[in-house]
Amino acid sequence: MKPRLQIAIGAVLLLFAMLSAAAAQPKRVLMLNSFGRDFSPWSEIARDFRAELDRRSPESLEVYDASLMIERFGADQDEAPFVEYLVGLFATRKLDLVVAIGAPAARFVQRHRSRLFPATPMLFCGVEQRRISSALLGRNDTVVASSSDPSSMIENILQLLPETNHIAVVSGNSPNEQFWRQERQAAFRPYENRISFTWFNELSFEDMLKRAATLPPRSAIIFTTLSVDAAGISHEESKSFLRLHAVANAPIFGQSDINFGKGLVGGSLVELQATAERSASVALRILSGEAAGDIKTPPQMRASTAKYDWRELVRWNISESRLPPGSAVFFRHPSMWEQYRLQMSGALAVLLLQSGLIFWLLIEHRRRQLAEIEAANRRREVIHLNRTAAATVLSSSIAHELNQPLGAILSNAETVEILLKTVPPDLGLIGEIVADIRQADLRAAEIIQQLRSLLKKRDEVDPQISDLNDSVREAVSVAAPEAAKRGVRLMTVQVPEALPVKAGNIHLQQVVLNLVMNAIDALQSCDPGNRIVTIQTSRSGKSEVEVKVSDSGKGIPEDKLKDVFEAFFTTKADGTGLGLPISRTIIESYGGTLRAENRVGGGAVFSFALPLA
Repeated sequence: MKPRLQIAIGAVLLLFAMLSAAAAQPKRVLMLNSFGRDFSPWSEIARDFRAELDRRSPESLEVYDASLMIERFGADQDEAPFVEYLVGLFATRKLDLVVAIGAPAARFVQRHRSRLFPATPMLFCGVEQRRISSALLGRNDTVVASSSDPSSMIENILQLLPETNHIAVVSGNSPNEQFWRQERQAAFRPYENRISFTWFNELSFEDMLKRAATLPPRSAIIFTTLSVDAAGISHEESKSFLRLHAVANAPIFGQSDINFGKGLVGGSLVELQATAERSASVALRILSGEAAGDIKTPPQMRASTAKYDWRELVRWNISESRLPPGSAVFFRHPSMWEQYRLQMSGALAVLLLQSGLIFWLLIEHRRRQLAEIEAANRRREVIHLNRTAAATVLSSSIAHELNQPLGAILSNAETVEILLKTVPPDLGLIGEIVADIRQADLRAAEIIQQLRSLLKKRDEVDPQISDLNDSVREAVSVAAPEAAKRGVRLMTVQVPEALPVKAGNIHLQQVVLNLVMNAIDALQSCDPGNRIVTIQTSRSGKSEVEVKVSDSGKGIPEDKLKDVFEAFFTTKADGTGLGLPISRTIIESYGGTLRAENRVGGGAVFSFALPLA
């Protein structure tokens, strides 16, 4: 039993290895093109089919292209060498799907199915259903075909141009095009009592151009396919259509949308993009394992909504009232009347209303000026309230700072009273004490002056030349008592020369004070011995000065950095969220910038730059 068990396990492992190897192999698809890769309409179908296949395929694909160029040379060409070429080319490459695009490729494959990939699934697409032999379809074959009605083109022409009495049919002379000439001749026969038909298939393309340029009045042109002309010269249909359109003296109609937008009038057209998408859907089903013969796709009909090129309607004087109901008109350019109708019809009204409009604009302009003045006043009030709020926060520290010189004055005054009662009084000592009283009084006056300076509005409107160093120094002196109260050490590093800027001194103090107080607040959770705020001034290049306020705290969370300057955004329980937005508004009003970032070693840095005056 052991050897048998080992053999069974080995077989299972080998099977898994084979399945894994198979799964790793890309699916191989051969696309067989009619005539060649650059022959419309099959080339467009092939291009869109391949793009859709690449976009929607869940697995990697290896796509090969082959072109049935022998179809260009007539029906008597020996196909055996090309068959052997394909067989030899893919003898060692197993194909998962063969796609024949266009009638020539489809009929070639059907003729040689037994020799060409007999076990490989086959998809026929870009072909009219009459060009597929149902009797030759096997269980590995499926078709995505279209259904055409040649007489519908005649009906479309007569609906748009009911006086038409002559139609020139442009087509080539290859075997496929000869088949369709016979089909169209049979379909057009009921109209021969009112329309004469000229068939261009027996002409060279140059002769076709000459005939198209000299058609009689009340003529129309039906452009079908032009792959090979009567002279045996191959033509790329899109290019030949453009040349024909350039010289034709009659409107051109067709059956598919391949030339829509290039000069085709329009109608209910077969949509090639839809053909490619339907074919790609079927191909993906086959590549995923579904049997090709089990996939039945109904023939694709003409588009339910007719579409027309507005430029061609105008060129041939075709009224839009003659279009079928629900038609879509593309490429519309407005006429002079349509483009300027309102201006032309309203010119008189504009003249009559002009004076009223000007009067209204003057009123609105005045309202806007008043609104701007009101907004500026409100902005100044908010800025002033922000300074008042800062002073309120600092009031206890300022009061404490003020108590020191006042207490010294009281103590020294009491001492002087005692000394004056002595006989004789010590006038030298009394003089020294009076000097101390004077210094204490000056210190108290300085503290009060700093507070008054912070709260006043005198430089709200007209900025003056200010020394940024002085503004920083004064702001730091206001914040110093609060910093000392909270155990924060303030370090000021200033450049020795003056830093003149055109800005309000009070505004600058307010910005620095806001930044310093924010830094002090950020240090409350730090160790008492590591609470440091550094205020540094410097030149930034040749035309700017900069102030940096950095702290030794934990910094700002990265996800909050972009929000710190938003109004009402705050991380403090009792914060208003207005200090930083107001600071940025002040700095930007003087042509500067204010930004925030985190220090590499920890803590945050707020810095602003201003142009030198």
